[in-house]
Amino acid sequence: MSGTGTAHGAHGRPPTRRDMGEWFRKSPYLPATVLLFIIAAAAGLFAGSYTYAMANPTPHRIPGALVGEAREPGTGVFVAGMEKALDGSLDLRSYPTPALAREALEDQKVFTIVRPQGRGVALDVAAASGASVAQLLTESGLKVGDAVGVPVTVRDVKPLQKGDPRGLALFYITLAAVIIGFVGSIQMSVNAQGLRPPERIAFTVAYAVLGGFAIAAVVDWLLGAVDLPFVHSWLILSFTMFTSGMVFAMFRALMGRWAMIPTWGLMVLLGNPSSGGAVSWPLLPSPLGHIGRWLPPGASVNAQHTAVYYQGHEFLFPYLVLGAWALVSCAVFWVWRDRHPQGRGHTPEHAAATG
Repeated sequence: MSGTGTAHGAHGRPPTRRDMGEWFRKSPYLPATVLLFIIAAAAGLFAGSYTYAMANPTPHRIPGALVGEAREPGTGVFVAGMEKALDGSLDLRSYPTPALAREALEDQKVFTIVRPQGRGVALDVAAASGASVAQLLTESGLKVGDAVGVPVTVRDVKPLQKGDPRGLALFYITLAAVIIGFVGSIQMSVNAQGLRPPERIAFTVAYAVLGGFAIAAVVDWLLGAVDLPFVHSWLILSFTMFTSGMVFAMFRALMGRWAMIPTWGLMVLLGNPSSGGAVSWPLLPSPLGHIGRWLPPGASVNAQHTAVYYQGHEFLFPYLVLGAWALVSCAVFWVWRDRHPQGRGHTPEHAAATG
């Protein structure tokens, strides 16, 4: 009886608060509870980041070209009126000839060209450089012209394609590449746990190449929304998907099951609103306009945008940004592969085989 009573006392006593805390920490309820708050916070941040960036676009600095000097009677009055209407955000640079001004526009150094035209002013805009900026310049230019009594002729010298009148298609295909890129990496982590790091990278390349082709083919060939330079756009989309997938793999190696938090924050909450795809960078809040170009979504939008509308004037910078993120992600993933729970060396079968 005494033995039974002792055993009962050891195992049958009411659980203490410490016992309950230890049980909760080891149970699945702790990560589930943490996820409740993370998901709720992510929902609010997602809505907030996109609303902050896109709901009320305001001009901060719009580079423009002024042909000649603002000494002509109509030109000087018009320029002064535009600067007032845009709260001083119009940054006009003087170019001696229309050809040099147009070259600056093709190089995406300026968004508009102001030049004398008879008694009035010609205002050239480029919707391909940003539909929202072109619309703002057009509306402001016509209002200012009426107010100051200067005839204004507005011409879109770089129009968007007919199937994409708002210029959002390139943003959407980039968004698809970014999200499917890291979602594919998540699925690799869950359903292909036996892959070694080089195999994981190789399969990420494979689904990026196929996924980039699928996106380009649907948007161009099937829907006809945008006439893409197909191979070029396909490679940009594939590069974007691969980079996005490896960014998740990097955070997975560093942070384990919580890798989705920094990936979502970097690529979706910060990267996509600041990419300039939905709202051109001159209308974005100033910090986002600068940060976005250094993140994969912004680099991808810039590369795609130039490939479609500014062929022959491409820049190396967006590809360097994508390449840097991909290289760093692969390097971190490779170096930290021993901590990565999906490495083949960490599977139960391998552990049993090696004793």
